[in-house]
Amino acid sequence: MNFFRDSDVKGLLALEGVLTFLAFLLSAIICGMTSSIIILSLSFILIFIHLFYIYKKNKKIALLSNEIDKVLHGDYSLSFDGLSEGALGVLQSEIYKMTITLREKQSKLTKDKEFLATSLSDISHQIKTPLTSMNLMLSMIFDPQTSKERRERLKGELFVLMGKTENLVSTLLKISKLDAGTVAFKKEKISLRELADKACFSMLVPFELKEVALQINASGNFEGDVTWSAEALTNIIKNCLEHTQRGGRVSFDALENPLYTEITISDNGSGIEKEDLPHIFERFYKGKNQTGGFGIGLFLSRMIIISQNGTIKAENRADGAGAVFTVRFYKNVV
Repeated sequence: MNFFRDSDVKGLLALEGVLTFLAFLLSAIICGMTSSIIILSLSFILIFIHLFYIYKKNKKIALLSNEIDKVLHGDYSLSFDGLSEGALGVLQSEIYKMTITLREKQSKLTKDKEFLATSLSDISHQIKTPLTSMNLMLSMIFDPQTSKERRERLKGELFVLMGKTENLVSTLLKISKLDAGTVAFKKEKISLRELADKACFSMLVPFELKEVALQINASGNFEGDVTWSAEALTNIIKNCLEHTQRGGRVSFDALENPLYTEITISDNGSGIEKEDLPHIFERFYKGKNQTGGFGIGLFLSRMIIISQNGTIKAENRADGAGAVFTVRFYKNVV
């Protein structure tokens, strides 16, 4: 039997055998043969009971070892019958908690793999579309039958598309960093007016070209990562500009109170379609009337804001003339 091959059991049996033999000799010398036989019998009974106890304990340990082996091979359905008391019960409880943790991590890893596969598929599709268009433009540019005027126009369109593709790749990389949790957001304090100026700076020329007025009304301070937050707000401003007609208006209103900093960006454009509202911040989502863009600007904005203990909400104005984006950066966790 494997039980008697255990070195600890063999050592214990040897020790108990020696002690039993010594007790037998002493009792025979001091008390006589009758007493020594009784002591010998009691010793054998105690040794048997002790060995039976060790056997039962080893059996439970073997059961525990078998369950741990199942966990190592991916089977998390544990069964610990008969291990509810004593030190083994405590060990069972700890192993069970470890198994629950492993199961949750395994589930998370599976979801992460599925998410990664979906993301790679989406990214591949998003990049493939402009690359196909650029390849087609290049073939037309180098086609001898293409007129000079047409060739020059295609070159201009190609440069524009290359810029959009570069912006797409840059945005996707930022989203990947946020997804991976590798972005360390800084805690910087500046005035809301400065934050508004940083967010609007790159959009000043597009506003001028489209003849859309930009109104900024900001008071108070902002505390957070200025660079990332400004980018999030720029994407929202850009979205408002794209959906505002020539001669329209985009407003940037910001204020601070003891609980949070609130930034409201609104326009008097076409507004957001009712069916688009629940999905406007989803990755790669493009509204039914949206012709340009890749559907990731607002998604990136939401990721940046939420990562800094903030919230973002999109809705249409009460009079139906335009969209309103409300961003709040809370000063304390709520």
